[in-house]
Amino acid sequence: MSAINVEFFHDAVCGWCFVIAPRLYALKDEFGLNIRHRSFVLQMSRDAMIDRFGSMSQAKDTILLHWEACGAAEDTRRINIEGMRRQTFEYPSGRLSALACQAAQMIDGDEGHGRLFDALQHAHLVDSRNIGDRQTVFDIAMEQGFRAGEFSRHFEIDAPRRLQSDLALGKCLNVRSTPTLVIDRQWVISGAVSPNILRTSLENALSLKKVSDSI
Repeated sequence: MSAINVEFFHDAVCGWCFVIAPRLYALKDEFGLNIRHRSFVLQMSRDAMIDRFGSMSQAKDTILLHWEACGAAEDTRRINIEGMRRQTFEYPSGRLSALACQAAQMIDGDEGHGRLFDALQHAHLVDSRNIGDRQTVFDIAMEQGFRAGEFSRHFEIDAPRRLQSDLALGKCLNVRSTPTLVIDRQWVISGAVSPNILRTSLENALSLKKVSDSI
């Protein structure tokens, strides 16, 4: 079977990314997917959050309404809306998590990037931890087996450049929101599509790839 390359553009604070990730992973072996994790942060700072939502309190209220829709769409109910509602910290942007994922990519490739991304999402959406706090993000990375010194060096030196590269690539590929899946640089799937739609899209991509490979 010809491998299908899937670039998964995501943001750790995105509930819809949390919905689609397990659907994508469940099809990895069946379709021979090469999943390439890409960071695509929609709001990079507190100021960007305020520009988008009007205030930080309004940002949290609005995003938790989105969480309700995400929770209803999940295949297994994991999103802890009330847990996040009880927290007193401001709802975070995805910048620190994206930098951490880029550091993980430098150390352990796509496996490391994906492992840390999933852990950060779980910490955020299930455990109600503040992934807008640098120490919390580093703690989660250490929990995933990354070594503090090595991780910190890549976070400081390499991650900012790599994050900008992913953002630029996403814009070139017409990525406008998260989650977005780009298949073989030819087809784009936006949003947390249903398992059936995702499967059908991959089947179509595989069929077209086989035709192209046979020419």
